[in-house]
Amino acid sequence: MRKFLKFKSFALLLTGLLFVPLFGYSSAHAVSLITGLGGTAGYGDLAMTKNDDGSSNELNLPFGINFYGNTYNNFFINNNGNITFNAPVSQFTPSPFPISARPMIAPFWGDVDTRCASCGNVWVAAPNGQTTVVTWDNVGYYNQNSTPTNNFQLVLRDQGAGNFDIEFRYDRLAWTTGDASGGSGGLGGTPAQAGFDAGNLTDFFTLPGSRTAAVLDLQNTSNVSAATPGLWSFAIRQGGTPGSTPDNPLLPIITDEGFDFDFNIMLNQRIFIDPVVAIGYDYEVNAGPNFASVLLPLGIGDDQYNLVLWDGTDYTIDGGVLTGGTEHFFGGAGVDRFRILGIETSAGLDPNDGLAFVTGLTFAGAGNVQMSMNPVTFDTDGNGPAPIPEPSTVLLFATGLLGLGMQRWRKISRP
Repeated sequence: MRKFLKFKSFALLLTGLLFVPLFGYSSAHAVSLITGLGGTAGYGDLAMTKNDDGSSNELNLPFGINFYGNTYNNFFINNNGNITFNAPVSQFTPSPFPISARPMIAPFWGDVDTRCASCGNVWVAAPNGQTTVVTWDNVGYYNQNSTPTNNFQLVLRDQGAGNFDIEFRYDRLAWTTGDASGGSGGLGGTPAQAGFDAGNLTDFFTLPGSRTAAVLDLQNTSNVSAATPGLWSFAIRQGGTPGSTPDNPLLPIITDEGFDFDFNIMLNQRIFIDPVVAIGYDYEVNAGPNFASVLLPLGIGDDQYNLVLWDGTDYTIDGGVLTGGTEHFFGGAGVDRFRILGIETSAGLDPNDGLAFVTGLTFAGAGNVQMSMNPVTFDTDGNGPAPIPEPSTVLLFATGLLGLGMQRWRKISRP
């Protein structure tokens, strides 16, 4: 009953809102947490004593941050896997972003309970003037369950002038849900949510799998590199989140097979995405609204690109020539896939460059978008994949090329 009454009291603050892996599964190769930060556990100072749904006192950031246009110099650490600005939050069952009144950064917003004797604690450290680290060290779930536990971390890194990076590190995720959130044995019910929210009912970002059993897979995936499962990094620049500008594109989920995107979109909102590329790429919506328009970059070769459309079986329909910097609208209900070709090999796009080919997209509706952007590659030694069929007008640009093919490339880790 205590849990139910507490939830109701918090829900009053939210009145007027607009708006599986197996049990115990853990990746043996998940990223390690940052340690050596002092204190008895190596994670710095104790943020709060063992508790359920508690919060720290208001803490100072060693640097100011511009988060969705608001400057913050202080924050609260909440036991339930998140930090907030302006006020603490005790809500234990995550509401879907966006929500109001509570700007939040949440590596794993779920019903954390550290009262169990064998559970760890929540720690905080500022090892230097440019870094703040919050660690949820082997934390259990409500009600005082210590088997299994989760081990994760939030890192904020100052980049100057209010710009900063958000880093989530997942060493082990084994439970998703507390007993009072409909869970049983740490699973089911309303699972945890990861991401960040401006608290203005508009701006937010949710990590893949949030509020589903698949949130556990955050320990096995990354938007940094396939070699760093469990590491997620996001650049906040001029208050904007990744995807809002060409200079700060949304990075994909990196897998051994290639690049996948999973994000939410508002109607008419443009998102900039960036994978590693060669001489072209295929864009495909796997779930969600169709592509309404595409804006290709300037400064790549002659800035002229060939658009190829899907005929229901293959890419055979000549969509004409697109010019970088000029938005192209697909018309009607949009398209669920298209191919861009015509990037000259002489442009020398570096596959290690994290800003190689930034693309602006709008969508024909609102909602969650799951899409992929897979590069069409060229193997100069002639040992690449077999040529792909192209319309005759597009074939002109490929005359003399050897080993033209489509391959999903792995992104190399950023420094």
